[in-house]
Amino acid sequence: MNSSNTFFGILPTDGGLAVERTKLFNISVVILAVLTLIGIGAGIYSLYAGHEHTFGTGREVPWGILISSYVFFVVTSTGLCIISSIGHVFGFEKFAPIAKRAVFLSIGTIMSGFLVIAFEIENTWRMPIGVITGFNLTSNIWWMGVLYGAYLLFMILEFIMLQLERHNLAMGCGLLGLLVGIAAHSNLGAVFGLLNGREFWHGPFMPVYFIFSAAMSGCMAILFFTYLAYRFNGWTISEQMKLSLRSAGKLAAFLIFVVLFFTIWKMIAGVTGDAPGKYEASMYLLEGPYTVNFWIGEIALGLVVPFLLILSVRAESLRVIFIASIAGMIGIFFMRYDLVIVGQLVPHFAEMDLADYPKLFSYTPSCIEILITMGGFAFCGLFFLLGEKYFRGHMSEGH
Repeated sequence: MNSSNTFFGILPTDGGLAVERTKLFNISVVILAVLTLIGIGAGIYSLYAGHEHTFGTGREVPWGILISSYVFFVVTSTGLCIISSIGHVFGFEKFAPIAKRAVFLSIGTIMSGFLVIAFEIENTWRMPIGVITGFNLTSNIWWMGVLYGAYLLFMILEFIMLQLERHNLAMGCGLLGLLVGIAAHSNLGAVFGLLNGREFWHGPFMPVYFIFSAAMSGCMAILFFTYLAYRFNGWTISEQMKLSLRSAGKLAAFLIFVVLFFTIWKMIAGVTGDAPGKYEASMYLLEGPYTVNFWIGEIALGLVVPFLLILSVRAESLRVIFIASIAGMIGIFFMRYDLVIVGQLVPHFAEMDLADYPKLFSYTPSCIEILITMGGFAFCGLFFLLGEKYFRGHMSEGH
């Protein structure tokens, strides 16, 4: 057994169990590949038939579950980049064992986001062309395309350099990826925060909130996928890896507290302010149609349950941390969904009590949108499994 395997705690497994795990791997890959193809097929059909016939969005609510899924993936990708940089770029040894997997997953999650957003944009082929020909420094959407494209490039280069064990170059690419990723993500927050016409989103805190919530998402993702990888392969987790996961768990608990702090003050500002639409949107979450999403999804699963679970075991039990990460990731998806959808549900002139004018718009994801979203998550899972197999659990780096 070589030193790399010893460091990562990989021990020989029983031949029969190894065969069973290989079967499980193959079955999982086939299922995820089929689901990915179904999602892509649904997306292609939506482009052919037209969004107005296949999506639940419309003039009143133009952004749906595909936008919230895109936000979920790119937020998680940026968070994974932050986590990897703590180990690779800034040299915190406790985070080194999870750094390479975090880099790889950051590539997979942002590609999943691109897959989803590609079918949300009705003329998909215009997206890469528009980044080049639609040069506009005042457009946050243009900057989003440029920055996330550069971010993906730097993360791919970092992973290649890590595979070649060119750690100085990997550190440089990682630093560039981190800087561009944070710029891209704060810009994504600005896409929402600078929209004066949507008071629920509007405000200078949104870019900062996006960065902290991204780091929290990255912690949850690396805890979930790392634990899953070791259990899936039947490997024994080394003490170094355990220490790394526990450190990530403690960081996750701190970031959960920060995000909870932001959330509390966001809701206080929403219900006490007089900005048109902000109070109504906040009340839809607190005691309206989206109450379950907010209290059960966002608050309970996304924040309170993970925080209490990690705190109860002082980030020592990896199984409890894994359960906390599952709850956290589910809750984070609700956060992104509620943020995108609820911000659009209040009509612009609702406060004027116009005759025959709705007080609240509605949105329900269509079957096609759900299939595309499912395809994005399946692609992310497929990317993860193939990475574990063909990069040997991301063990090749030296420490």
